[in-house]
Amino acid sequence: MADQRHAAGIAERYATAILELAQEERAVDTVERDLTALGSMLSSSAELGRFVRSPIFSRTDHAKGMKALLAKAGASALTTRFVQTLAAKRRLFLLAEVIKAFRKELARIRGEVDAEVIAARPLSDDQLNELKATIRSKIGREPRLESRIDPSLLGGLVVKVGSRMIDSSLRSKLDGIRHAMRGTRNS
Repeated sequence: MADQRHAAGIAERYATAILELAQEERAVDTVERDLTALGSMLSSSAELGRFVRSPIFSRTDHAKGMKALLAKAGASALTTRFVQTLAAKRRLFLLAEVIKAFRKELARIRGEVDAEVIAARPLSDDQLNELKATIRSKIGREPRLESRIDPSLLGGLVVKVGSRMIDSSLRSKLDGIRHAMRGTRNS
């Protein structure tokens, strides 16, 4: 547990550093785009995840591999230098945590809040915009929606904003009815 807190603290310091550099160079949006794309690559590629976390690879291997990946992705020079620094300092294993901390700090500065929406089927742009407006009116902050699909919900939505969760899915309603029916039989 202490190691996780220590690692999180290091990741937050690196995230603050890249954010401050991006602000100085007026490249916050560019770095945000680069780090978001890199985060998506990390979460969708088990091989990349193993590569950045593996201590077996040398600093040089990590630096070369990430430089090639970032060049192919069209990342900015600032983002590339930053990731190269992580590799040189043997901190590449923290990359996902750094990206998460960067996004969190940037959202705080912008007055935004992260919201996760889980739906049984893809939502249209109009539905997402309506959901954003509803969340904004309830919490008074601009939500940054991340949506995903879970067909097991059958219908409805699950919305998570911070520690709050609103579950209006058909599956949870059916589970509630099922639980209530079991309780009445036992009486």
